Amino acid sequence: MFESAELGHKVDKETFSAEAPKLRELLLDAQFDLAQAPRFPVILLIGGVDGAGKSETVNLLNSWMDPRHIETHGLEPPTDEERERPHMFRWWRQLPPKGKIGIFNGSWYSFPILQRAHGDTKDAQLDQSISRIQRFERMLLDEGALLLKFWMHLSKDVQKKRLKKLEADPLTRWRVTEQDWEHFAMYDKFRKICEKTLTATSTADAPWTVVEATDFRYQALTVGQFIHDALRRRLDGAANQPRLLAPPLPSRLDSVNVFQTLDLTQRMEKADYNVELERLQGRLNLLTRSKSFKKRSVVLAFEGSDAAGKGGAIRRVTGALDARIYRVIPIAAPTDEEKAQPYLWRFWRRLPRDGRFSIFDRTWYGRVLVERVEGYCAEVDWMRAYGEINDFEEQLHRNGTILCKFWLTVSPEEQLRRFEARRDTAYKRFKITDDDWRNREKWDAYQQAVCDMVDRTSPGHAPWTLVESEDKNFGRIKVLKTIVERMEADL
Repeated sequence: MFESAELGHKVDKETFSAEAPKLRELLLDAQFDLAQAPRFPVILLIGGVDGAGKSETVNLLNSWMDPRHIETHGLEPPTDEERERPHMFRWWRQLPPKGKIGIFNGSWYSFPILQRAHGDTKDAQLDQSISRIQRFERMLLDEGALLLKFWMHLSKDVQKKRLKKLEADPLTRWRVTEQDWEHFAMYDKFRKICEKTLTATSTADAPWTVVEATDFRYQALTVGQFIHDALRRRLDGAANQPRLLAPPLPSRLDSVNVFQTLDLTQRMEKADYNVELERLQGRLNLLTRSKSFKKRSVVLAFEGSDAAGKGGAIRRVTGALDARIYRVIPIAAPTDEEKAQPYLWRFWRRLPRDGRFSIFDRTWYGRVLVERVEGYCAEVDWMRAYGEINDFEEQLHRNGTILCKFWLTVSPEEQLRRFEARRDTAYKRFKITDDDWRNREKWDAYQQAVCDMVDRTSPGHAPWTLVESEDKNFGRIKVLKTIVERMEADL
């Protein structure tokens, strides 16, 4: 894969002096057009061998373009906050919004490659990392991002000469570290691992561009020209049409669904409810004080029919918790900031640290529920979302997060009764909106969307709990009991 980047490509000073100013102007024009009509973000990955001018390339791009519209991120060891979240958490937080350019000097590829080279992981684990990266990048592309990946390459002999030259000059000696020489001693091993990784992740929509880094003038013009051409094509061309890659939804011959198996007549008497509530809240509180909980986190996801009792169930959960360890996150229509990012971004950034709860009142499932039914996104978008959501939740599971997902349901008749009670009670009127009344007319469409959601996003490590909430007491106890039993089993 690297043979064409070991041929001694060079650009003389005269050619560089003539071409660089023109290229800078073209890049600035394209960047201005991107900022004026922020339809998509640009993500630049700058990777490569030590001593290949990665930082110099990043600095050059910042000097050639307007740095006010560039977000630059250098690779650092993960912070304590980042270690407590899934590996991809740090990269999700650093994604640029639409209209901006994000430059990553080191990226989500760096640690899987380093860990494999140092023997901390095996080939199987590297393959798993590659698979997660492929899914992550596929999601970025489907969300409209322009993803450009550059690998700065030096042959083994050239890298050795480069390191020695830098080390010999007192002014540049600081650039060479013991780690650089350690990596050089592993050059052949790194090359093999990098070839495998780049080959597996160089796709038609996000190919790797391998750049020979022997001559910096050649390197600078190559990278700058490639960025300009790709950016100009996207700006001047038609928007990419995402492809529907998800398996089709099954056809149904009858109206039987999972909700028809639920017994909405189940009730719990007030006296029994009070006893059971006190008992379960006590067990939940004790679980949060355990030593094992300090190294775990909990995400509670609440969805349900309008007026099904999500808020009441959440309050019974928080009533058992120290207010310092939980955060209730009500999800409404996305803000302008959130619309400029992939739809999962606003949920990734709110994941809890160890020893904490994040309680979502409405969730990432809005993509396959309200956005599907109301037509806020195309079919191709909500169809691919099932896989993206499963991947998101699988990463939570791998990180040790305890995830409980609840769908609270009531009958249409009970929902109408609750709507009317809210409308007629002064201090409850804020709970009822015109959208709530309008959504009742789409009851069947929402129920079908929920059935598809349960079918496609209920794996063993993140199952849905369907809660019969016709009787609020019964529903609240079922929610609490599920959380307590899941935490006891996992802790």
